[in-house]
Amino acid sequence: MSAVPSATADQHATLEARLAGFPAQQVSLASQRALSYREAASANSDALPLVLLHGIGSGAASWVQQFEVLGASRRVLAWDAPGYGASTPVAAESPVAGDYATVLKDWLDALGIERGVLVGHSLGAIIAGAFAAACPQRVAGLLLLSPAGGYGAASAEVRETKRDQRLAMLKELGPQGLAEKRSANMLSAHASDEARAWVRWNMSRVIPHGYAQAAHLLANADLAGDLARCTGRINVAVGAADAVTPPAACERLAQAARTPLQVVPHAGHAGYIEAPAAYTAIIDTFCRASGGPRSQ
Repeated sequence: MSAVPSATADQHATLEARLAGFPAQQVSLASQRALSYREAASANSDALPLVLLHGIGSGAASWVQQFEVLGASRRVLAWDAPGYGASTPVAAESPVAGDYATVLKDWLDALGIERGVLVGHSLGAIIAGAFAAACPQRVAGLLLLSPAGGYGAASAEVRETKRDQRLAMLKELGPQGLAEKRSANMLSAHASDEARAWVRWNMSRVIPHGYAQAAHLLANADLAGDLARCTGRINVAVGAADAVTPPAACERLAQAARTPLQVVPHAGHAGYIEAPAAYTAIIDTFCRASGGPRSQ
């Protein structure tokens, strides 16, 4: 195996130094499972907490740039989804969105968060949508970034094919290979070298079993169906250069949610990593519009 180029090693060192300000934490849930997460705590106790849910090839650490800015005005939390980081996997080998939404509820209960703003990226949008549909009183606002719609409404053949393709790729490449071969798809041509290094780093850390369960979730989920049942504040945004969940696909989900689609110029699928200023502004604006004080 060739040595890691020094530039990439330096980039990783810089990113990990920034991440050290938001160390991984772990909490035990009532369901006898553990959940790992990262947090930026603000002295502003009036602002609603912000909860960030990552996608299939990522983790809580991917939101470090949002922690650095948004943590100044409110409590910001990002989980490692079940099966990621030190979080206990869900029990089902072929889980549905409700399995993850239940763990999300248990985690928020354990942290004493009764209501907050929920942001889901890609696969995280599926979990966020399921939670918002099941527990609308807990969600002041639902913001979906490059949401994955899932294949639950498709034929069994399509669902199985999409699932098996991901599982075969995981088996062939492993997490490190996935990071090397697939991370470029997450970004636009405008992404910096630092953003590319950060996406690779996050993807290389996925745990095979958790990723496999997430592949099943993607095959089983129907985000549009959940959004049709949601009645609260919802916004949907996507990068103009997103090749994973392109604007046309996100437009259909925005229509299901009865909300306009916001398209971010010069951004790919992992837009919040490669265009942090634009996405952090979108999140901040949405949080403020969703209500500041907890009592509202």
